[in-house]
Amino acid sequence: MTKRIISTGLAGAALSAVFLAAMPASGADYPHAGEPIGTVTEVYDGKLLPDAAVSTFRNIDRLFPTRTIKAGGAVRDLPQADKPLGEVSFTTGDQTYDLYDVMALDSFTAMIVLKDGKVAFETYQRGNTPETRWMSMSVAKSITSTLAAIAIKEGKLAGLDAPLTDYVEALKGSAYEGVTLRDILMMSSGVRWNETYTDPASDRRALLKAQIAQQPGSAMKLMASLPRAAEPGTVNNYSTGETQVLGEIVRGAVGKPLAEYLSEKIWVPYGMEADANWWLDSPDGHEIGGSGISATLRDYARFGQFFLENGTIGGTSILPAGWRDEAAGPTTLKDGSKLDYGYMWWTGWTEPSIADGAFAAIGIQGQNIYINPKRNVVIVTFGAQPKPTGKEPVDPLVFFDAVAAALD
Repeated sequence: MTKRIISTGLAGAALSAVFLAAMPASGADYPHAGEPIGTVTEVYDGKLLPDAAVSTFRNIDRLFPTRTIKAGGAVRDLPQADKPLGEVSFTTGDQTYDLYDVMALDSFTAMIVLKDGKVAFETYQRGNTPETRWMSMSVAKSITSTLAAIAIKEGKLAGLDAPLTDYVEALKGSAYEGVTLRDILMMSSGVRWNETYTDPASDRRALLKAQIAQQPGSAMKLMASLPRAAEPGTVNNYSTGETQVLGEIVRGAVGKPLAEYLSEKIWVPYGMEADANWWLDSPDGHEIGGSGISATLRDYARFGQFFLENGTIGGTSILPAGWRDEAAGPTTLKDGSKLDYGYMWWTGWTEPSIADGAFAAIGIQGQNIYINPKRNVVIVTFGAQPKPTGKEPVDPLVFFDAVAAALD
């Protein structure tokens, strides 16, 4: 089973270097401001030495222009759990591992575990601190899909069957005609897409080239040029481009930038403790729907807790009824085939996670938000793995399942 399908950088280190020179530092009070960092091409190609990877991943707001996701007001407390995480040991294949093995082998640079909304374990490695903002990569996809859910609840999106071209003018007359919001959330639009990161001619590399170019509207111009490969709702094909489309749908529906909407609906009212950042497709442009959020470990954990609690703020859910479980999947194609994918969330693929209804937001190089509703557990990791995928000696979900069980 292939998880964490990735996308890659291209277009040359020279273009990336332009951004490094142009972007301001993260702020004099940021603990990692001024650290030397690599290029976006090196990030996606997996060509950063360990120290350079760590310093780059906690400074991604220097790779592209960003918009601030503002925090404010009372910070939601994350109290210490009465029972801290104890010994974690598990066997997979013919090998036995513990927490210390996994932290080292899977190159996790920070980790937090919430049980019943309380901190049972928290650690920062490789110079990271509670103030460190770390890249989300595709964890952002799950956040963007949650913004779509809020827009549905507010009546700004007509629902899962809404035609996306009602909200994205640039895709009218393209292969996206007749594609619904549900199709996009399930990555089943039927529009042709090649996510192969190693192929210089792939669609994913073309999308990154558009991002590097920083020309307004270039991403939607690319998406509008793609042909149809199947009828909408009949084939699942993982596509980072679909999430860029989703971001445009939400922006078109709510009439404001995604970072502003996220701040207004979740970051401030739920009590996030720090401002976060979100990559833009051009200076003062549109957010990159599928990646580019940088936030603190505790605020990612708060987002996981928010979603675990069905999006409840002040005693009322801001998500449509039943959204959490529906979005967690599995979802179903028109022919009845079930997908191990939800609405831009990954369903569990291990026996314990399936039994518990656990699911996850997953990003390349080791970024995870694991949510286990049965055991009321949220786990977040920062990762600095040497390649975007394929370099996790231990399946993180097996580890997360063991941690969740150890807290019983």
